[in-house]
Amino acid sequence: MENALTYLETLARETNKPETEVMTMAFQAGLRQLWREYILGRYLREEISREEAIEKAGIDWVELAERQHEAMMEDLEWALRK
Repeated sequence: MENALTYLETLARETNKPETEVMTMAFQAGLRQLWREYILGRYLREEISREEAIEKAGIDWVELAERQHEAMMEDLEWALRK
């Protein structure tokens, strides 16, 4: 399995960007993902409204989280009936 350094070197080479810029982009992308997960978690725990979640994470992400949550609840219900 390739490691992070290999990914960094390959991305820098293939995008013609310095490694520091690639690292900055990766850091920013990671923070955005963590933020989305935080917001969606708060929404699914009913700590914030759907509208606020859409405003902060985007409607596509909210709808995906809703579908995944519904599927998980259906699976859990099925498992508990057995």
